[in-house]
Amino acid sequence: MRNILEQARNASIPTKQEKEKMQVLSNNLVELVKKEAAKYPEVTLVELGGSYAKGTWLKGKLDLDIFVKMKKEIEEKQFEEIGRKIGFDSMKKYKPYVRYSEHPYVEAEAENTKVNVVPCYDVENGQWKSAADRSSFHTKFILEKLDDEKKNEVRLLKKFLIGVDIYGAEIATEGFGGYVAEVLIYHYGSFIKVLEAAANFTEGQIIGSPTKKFETALILIDPIDSNRNLGTAISAQNFGRFILAARAYLKKPSLVFFNGKKSFPNTKNLKNIIVVKFDYKHRSPDIIWGQAKRGATALSGQLELGGFQVLRKSAITDEKSEAAMLFLLHSPVIEKSMVKNGPDVFRRSESESFILRNSKNKLTWIDDNGRILSLQEREFYDAKKFLQSLLKKNLSKAGIPNGIIPDMKRGFKVLEGHQVTSKSIKKALAELTSTNELIFGSNK
Repeated sequence: MRNILEQARNASIPTKQEKEKMQVLSNNLVELVKKEAAKYPEVTLVELGGSYAKGTWLKGKLDLDIFVKMKKEIEEKQFEEIGRKIGFDSMKKYKPYVRYSEHPYVEAEAENTKVNVVPCYDVENGQWKSAADRSSFHTKFILEKLDDEKKNEVRLLKKFLIGVDIYGAEIATEGFGGYVAEVLIYHYGSFIKVLEAAANFTEGQIIGSPTKKFETALILIDPIDSNRNLGTAISAQNFGRFILAARAYLKKPSLVFFNGKKSFPNTKNLKNIIVVKFDYKHRSPDIIWGQAKRGATALSGQLELGGFQVLRKSAITDEKSEAAMLFLLHSPVIEKSMVKNGPDVFRRSESESFILRNSKNKLTWIDDNGRILSLQEREFYDAKKFLQSLLKKNLSKAGIPNGIIPDMKRGFKVLEGHQVTSKSIKKALAELTSTNELIFGSNK
């Protein structure tokens, strides 16, 4: 295990050249932001934050967070406008675009490095006006609590989370963010101790000292804010994957856990896949991800009401123009007939009404408990045709979020799994139809 950890650790620590490049780039970008921020008396400070400022950034994973602090008296609308203007004007040669958290912020890519220009309020500890206000306090906390050795343990944990595909707190992933990895190392001291703890996590696991009740799969309290649960962003599915991945690695250590293992669609399960694909007008990735995921949840419920058993559902977007909602069904074709349960014979009014409504059905009878049953033909027994009809009739009644109704009105396709040609959707198909051998194979 020691040799594996050493190799993984070396692969996670930035090289001297990377550090030098990052220092020059960060200085230049901060100066660009400072230049624009100087035009606004509302701005009090521009500073670096995130993993680079804390010294926990990964080799080959270059990203920068630049925070623009503003006076706490500034109203929200003005706060957002100034933050957006500074972000766009400072990053104008890097094709900036808007991202959303609690408030909008600007993202760009400079020299293969993701750059976030994030507005926040200049407040005292605990006097938060926006979620980003905690960031500078997070940086200070980690710099005080983690030495270089523990920072490298954070890197190791991050690389592991990336390898098992649960790294990132954004809505696309709903996984473990960078600060979560730092807090876990703060609590447990090392990568291996985090995994040993995770292998024995219980339902509703609490880490830290909450001051109120939370109902999430993992309750991880922010060390600088006891009212904040970092586990809110982590889905129950990814929490479970983390536990199984920890057990699997401890049982059978391998570099594969840090490097990842490519999965491919299971052709046997592919025949049970239905995909609703559509193109959308470009918008923030956070928004389209949320809309597609809510759409998948709504359509999953409609499929269940239609008599189809949904085993798994998913949503995907290439973050450019294409999105899809995917469903793995127990079977895409079900029985042509279904049994309708009626009232018992002693409820005269209800039973007469039921008999009248179902008079044209294939068969009506009384069961051994005195209830009236009726056998009727389904309108749809093919899931593909069911969804096509449902979506053509009324998108809003189907539960499609308002934000993507205009996109889907311009056109959509309902495809079977084997009809998919898009790379991004194929990647989602692989996840949906195959067993994750990394976490399940090693737990055998």
